[in-house]
Amino acid sequence: MTALYGVVGDPIAHSLSPLIHNGWIETHGLDARYEAIRIPDGEFSNGVRELEARGAVGLNVTLPHKHAAAEFATKKSEAVTRLGAANTLHATEGVWQADNTDVGGFQDMLAGTLDAPLKGQRVTVFGAGGSARAVVYALSEAGADITLCNRTLSRAEALLEDLQIDGGQILDLETGLARLAEADLVVNTTSAGHGGEGFDLPDGRGRLFVDISYGAAAEHMLEPARASGWKTADGLSMLVHQAARSFEIWFGIAPDTDDALKRCRAALEAKR
Repeated sequence: MTALYGVVGDPIAHSLSPLIHNGWIETHGLDARYEAIRIPDGEFSNGVRELEARGAVGLNVTLPHKHAAAEFATKKSEAVTRLGAANTLHATEGVWQADNTDVGGFQDMLAGTLDAPLKGQRVTVFGAGGSARAVVYALSEAGADITLCNRTLSRAEALLEDLQIDGGQILDLETGLARLAEADLVVNTTSAGHGGEGFDLPDGRGRLFVDISYGAAAEHMLEPARASGWKTADGLSMLVHQAARSFEIWFGIAPDTDDALKRCRAALEAKR
């Protein structure tokens, strides 16, 4: 039986993951297929059991199931245990193991963009939701000096406490924006761009501003950032790099991320 891999979420039809993974599967001549599969919220465990009957042995997991995936798995990586969220599952002899490749995917994206290591860099992160957890964890593991900005300070405090991160600074959004002259790197994890909004930023002086969204939502944030002198990056590279780490977990192959990124950008451009 051809092995089934896929990405599960709700909604899921928009996902670029099949484009990424099926391209790699074809390139390496693997007896596998990758699908986008909707599992309704609250039905994760039953959904995975149904997919097992179809030969599923590897899954990427997106909203709203990342916490359910962490609880579902028998074995968990350290990142999953710390974050309480998983985005990659693989089964060996019927035992499901959970990993979180969002962390490494974010680190890989920055490694290909920054001119210097993250250690010791002053990084300002906007937002304290689910996406921010993986970003902040990745930055902490890399030794960055983190400032976390959020409208609700208690939520930012809870994030740092949950991840057992000491020494991070917490600011409200307005104060964080006012102090960006002190930052070496800025990462936006809020959904402001999805509403057509952008930040009022100071002179970037060539520093890097990252929005972890991609497509039109990211451009709402990145266009004014570029106009203010910031170097910019969206989250598409993070998507590809986290996918590559999942692919390597499943197949033991490090795939071509540059080619996958080109295919994804072409697909987004075609939808404009």
